[in-house]
Amino acid sequence: MANLWTRCNNCRHIIYKQDILENLSVCPACNFHFRLSALDRLRMLLDEGQYNLIDQNIFPVDPLGFEDSVKYSKRLEESKNRTSLADAVLNAEGTLGGIPVIISAMEFGFMGGSMGSIVGEKITRAAEKVLRERLSLIIVSCSGGARMQEGALSLMQLMKTSSAVAKLNEAGLPFISVLTDPTTGGVTASFAMLGDINIAEPNALIGFAGPRVIEQTIKEKLPKGFQSSEFLLRHGMLDDIVERKNLRPYLIRALRLLLNRPQ
Repeated sequence: MANLWTRCNNCRHIIYKQDILENLSVCPACNFHFRLSALDRLRMLLDEGQYNLIDQNIFPVDPLGFEDSVKYSKRLEESKNRTSLADAVLNAEGTLGGIPVIISAMEFGFMGGSMGSIVGEKITRAAEKVLRERLSLIIVSCSGGARMQEGALSLMQLMKTSSAVAKLNEAGLPFISVLTDPTTGGVTASFAMLGDINIAEPNALIGFAGPRVIEQTIKEKLPKGFQSSEFLLRHGMLDDIVERKNLRPYLIRALRLLLNRPQ
């Protein structure tokens, strides 16, 4: 019976799990948006929950032989076993409101959604496929930033992914960036903020460095709610905040607008 109930991370109410699932993993009491897996994102957004996974034939390695308290290779294996994914992003092709799209959905459960060489490569491949086939790109970000275990190789992905999505802008092809909780570090500093439209879910943590690091650097106390999606919207860093129940129709309308396609 205990598995039938959960506690909301925000309002602390005990809630029947099925009620949350039927509400798109949003707390019915306080509207707190629970974190979704990459697969759940794809099923929620694409028409009839149907999609075809692409770029499934590339896998992370340990180029530096990195080891802290645990070997990087072991961390990769543990994350793979826990999520049944090869790395922290899934590329899928499908349709959204009848419009052919590529969606790259990040998986926080795989090493905090961190961006290493494979994540950068898959984001780049998604953009390149969109460019070749004249499609539209949606990236759903959920990440703690660049993956430190790959050193400079992970930092190179910022430039690589930014360059790839810039080519979509030059070609006049839509790229919509959806920022969810959390979107931080090198992901925020690269493709996540480069969409034709940048939108976020309510109360998502979005930023580059953590608040404590920033306060220590500038020697000032940060405003309340700093790095929340609502704060960023007020200060012009986002175009909109969209609740999960409205996200799919919002994206369809946005794509039709960018593609100049009437309903």
